[in-house]
Amino acid sequence: MRFRFKQPLSLSSLRPPQSSSSLHSIPKQSSFGIAFDIDGVILRGQRPIANSPKALKRLYDDSGALKFPFLFLTNGGGFPESKRASELSNLLNVKILPSQVVQGHSPFRTLLNRFENELIVATGKGVPAEVMSEYGFKRVLSLDEYASYFDHIDPVAHYKGWTGTKASNWPRNSPKSVSCPNVISEKVKAAFVVSDPVDWGRNIQVLCDILTSGGLPGEKHGCQPPLYFAADDLQYQAAFPSERLGMGAFRIALESIFNRIHNKSLEYTCFGKPNPFVFRNAETILKEIQKSSCQRDAIEENAEQGSHSFKTLYMIGDNPLVDVKGAHQAGSPWFSILTRTGVFRQKENHAEYPAHLVVDTVEEAVEFILKREVAS
Repeated sequence: MRFRFKQPLSLSSLRPPQSSSSLHSIPKQSSFGIAFDIDGVILRGQRPIANSPKALKRLYDDSGALKFPFLFLTNGGGFPESKRASELSNLLNVKILPSQVVQGHSPFRTLLNRFENELIVATGKGVPAEVMSEYGFKRVLSLDEYASYFDHIDPVAHYKGWTGTKASNWPRNSPKSVSCPNVISEKVKAAFVVSDPVDWGRNIQVLCDILTSGGLPGEKHGCQPPLYFAADDLQYQAAFPSERLGMGAFRIALESIFNRIHNKSLEYTCFGKPNPFVFRNAETILKEIQKSSCQRDAIEENAEQGSHSFKTLYMIGDNPLVDVKGAHQAGSPWFSILTRTGVFRQKENHAEYPAHLVVDTVEEAVEFILKREVAS
């Protein structure tokens, strides 16, 4: 087991490892919380990495109740948090709640007041329109559905083995009072890249049509509608041995082409790690998890002490440019731990964004955390 620490953190600044028996001396209320990345840390594709299920089980008591607050903080997505929680529960053999899954697109909820009743387009793998609909957006179409209303908008569509279909259940999960749009005449008010796009060619073409025209393909240039990305990862670790291009790569491609064909530069907003907002939001959610799921009786006993604050929040990730950079930008009480199971594989710490601690696996990371915190 190899622990490597970021300089100038000294070994003397850490509590000495406790004996294994001391791990049973659990504090009444946890002074720490944990945020796990998924791809490259917990899973590679659909397979658990090393002993990640075993590591997670240590955060539950013998009855299966959550003992220490944790969540998954991932830039991935494409499916509702409830579905992802169910999938993770099955893969990892522990009970994961939807509230414990924070995906790249989860912060899109904060834009509901602005676009709830506006026509918006969502794109990416999975079910992007369903994701946005579950957040409360009432007039949302997937990019493939939207494109199907415009003949020849994708000039090479007939060479593809799949085709977009018009939405048959419009409006999704919305009251009948919500008006059905006349897609070919109503302007799109915003576009959302919810997850990694599947067909880059179609996505770039249709998004350029929407964004350069002011919201209605075929029209002359107009004011660009807002564009939102769930994340901006250039690369990520999937099932293939080497890293795959992520949403950040798609954003670079779209931006490069848009800037060549339009007289103004592309304007956009990126969510996801390393955005400090994501880490502040994760801290708030961990407090809610602590309040609702962990040691309820102890929390009630300590209620008179006021709002609970964590002494340390651990970010366990595999990407220095995303996980470590984000934790450092967020500042106290975040503590970064870098695993060698994904994007990062180096023996020494990352030069530009060194983590507070480098370990081989997530199992070692959890072992370190419990030994460090159990006596708190």
